[in-house]
Amino acid sequence: MYVTSLIAQAGMLDATLVENLRNAWGGGIVEWLAPDEAAEFQLEVRPSNFDKVWTDLQAMEVDLALQYSKNRRKKLLIADMDSTMIAQECIDELADVAGVGEDVREITRRAMNGEFDFPQALRERVALMKDVAETTIETVLSERISYVLGGETLIATMKAAGAYTALVSGGFTAFSQTVAETLGFDEHRANRLIIEEGRLTGAVADPILGREAKVEALEDLTQKLSLRDEDVIAVGDGANDLGMLKRADLGVALHAKPAVAAECDVKINFGDLTALLYLQGYHKDAFVTP
Repeated sequence: MYVTSLIAQAGMLDATLVENLRNAWGGGIVEWLAPDEAAEFQLEVRPSNFDKVWTDLQAMEVDLALQYSKNRRKKLLIADMDSTMIAQECIDELADVAGVGEDVREITRRAMNGEFDFPQALRERVALMKDVAETTIETVLSERISYVLGGETLIATMKAAGAYTALVSGGFTAFSQTVAETLGFDEHRANRLIIEEGRLTGAVADPILGREAKVEALEDLTQKLSLRDEDVIAVGDGANDLGMLKRADLGVALHAKPAVAAECDVKINFGDLTALLYLQGYHKDAFVTP
């Protein structure tokens, strides 16, 4: 059996639309997870016109997802940080304050679209920030970082249900530590900027945490927690997230770059991070708000 999920911004999901689609596809009874926001119904087979309907619903700002109905509640969440749990790319903001924002931002854009080897791109960007004061990091954290809507609720709800949560970033521990603590993650992994005498040296410590390292983190955590890939939900938006998104049983491309979204089965383009709870079958009245 499959389950079909329809998710939109609060108040934007039309009940008639949901019922018409259920009728057209011969689905089971509609279950509303949140009024006018999230609904689902079961199907016996994958509709042959799923892709066309998905495209049509995108024009209506409704996300549509199809997944197996078995084992939906995941026991491990692995999440990207930049442009996923927070709204910014930390390295871009750091470079902007340092006065090299335009050059670094262009490398970031191309790297996230898969045009650059990630380790090479990271080293090139960090090298542009040699001699930047360490205090610039705190300035960025306090003045330029905002959190994506629904993040705290996602983490708190999954942890209350017994899941383990890990923030795994191609960014820097100088940022991921604060983000992980603020949102309530159980742990965080990221790259380490080398700092000497209060200034960035223009280097990053090896090994670089990129695409393969994110997959390795998934493997490490599933082994440590005695879980399977079927127990994992992963979320990200960039090319270096693709490995873990494909490895996890439920890989969610959240407001992802086009090249990334094209390779993922489950895409959330309009909902916030609580969409990951709806995909797992949580009702809104069961959400845990910190």
